[in-house]
Amino acid sequence: MFNSTLKESTLGTFEVISKHGDHEQVVFCNDPHVGLKAIIAIHNTALGPALGGTRMWNYKNEDEALVDVLRLSKGMTYKAAASGLNLGGGKAVIIGDPKTQKSEGLFRAFGQFVNSLNGKYITAEDVGTNVQDMEHIYMETPWVTGIPKDFGGSGDPSPYTAHGVLMGIKASAKEKFGTDSLKGLRIAIQGLGNVGSNLAKYLKEEGAIMTVADIDMARTKKVAETYGATAVSSDEILFTECDILAPCALGAIVNDQTITKLKTKVIAGGANNVLAEARHGDQLRELGILYAPDYVINAGGLMNVFVELEGYSPERAFEKTKRVYDNILKVYEIAKRDNIGTHTAADRLAEERINTIGRLKQRHPGKSSRAFTTLREVHNR
Repeated sequence: MFNSTLKESTLGTFEVISKHGDHEQVVFCNDPHVGLKAIIAIHNTALGPALGGTRMWNYKNEDEALVDVLRLSKGMTYKAAASGLNLGGGKAVIIGDPKTQKSEGLFRAFGQFVNSLNGKYITAEDVGTNVQDMEHIYMETPWVTGIPKDFGGSGDPSPYTAHGVLMGIKASAKEKFGTDSLKGLRIAIQGLGNVGSNLAKYLKEEGAIMTVADIDMARTKKVAETYGATAVSSDEILFTECDILAPCALGAIVNDQTITKLKTKVIAGGANNVLAEARHGDQLRELGILYAPDYVINAGGLMNVFVELEGYSPERAFEKTKRVYDNILKVYEIAKRDNIGTHTAADRLAEERINTIGRLKQRHPGKSSRAFTTLREVHNR
């Protein structure tokens, strides 16, 4: 959905922005005193303020960072819409090595840029950032979620993301195998970060037979020993014979090089942008591989921070992630009804809601989608 065969390097900045969707606003953030180079992309606010995490990554260049933030922010619009949340889509990327270039000053400077948008964009943690980074951002703006629990926030959203993925896996098993029991099913997890390792815990409790892998072999062995899984290398995991493949690392793992080598019946995991290109979703359908669209199945983290915006309750957040089960089944129903791929069905589900609610807000401005209470107001109650 968010990819193209065109080479980004041949396009100018504004051409790249236009090519990746009708974004409402793209903000370039620069503070050389603290080494900050960042981009905030606000894709769509028809349903509410744009919410999406801040990713810190050692991009090769600014062009690569721009393409990533544009694609991810559009994905957040669709994720929020398909999840039934009153949120729009946005994302931010900080260019830099998260292992060596983090500082309080960098994140506080970034927080000032977030604050300048007056709540149109709400940030959270993502790849390369953590709860402490969100705390530093919070020192400059109330428009941040996933802050430490001591401040009334939700902390690490990974367990909730993982639980949503579990619900999506169970729904996919029901669709493919006729039952949502995972006992005895062979499930391969690619990527054992916070989401992947929490997913392994949940799958162990469900009685699944797991194969796991991460680029960090020490982490792979630890997770395998903890949850009774088989450890393989990161080069092997995608092509492991299994019932369900759960990608939980970076995206584009279904591509021209991998798609014919896959030995799975279902792809359902926590990674973003699993398909390198939309056409790969159609190929999966032709191959008989059921695909749980990424932004629908991995929406548990977004649901968790949405609860934080209204005054956090971990019990309510956990219950909300169970909705992923029904959302995934809705996607499969649309795919069967319209005879289309599940990736297209997910887009259709999201676009119908954006158009319907967006039209209501235009006809009745100020009367729908009540405003959120800011985190700072919540904490001062």
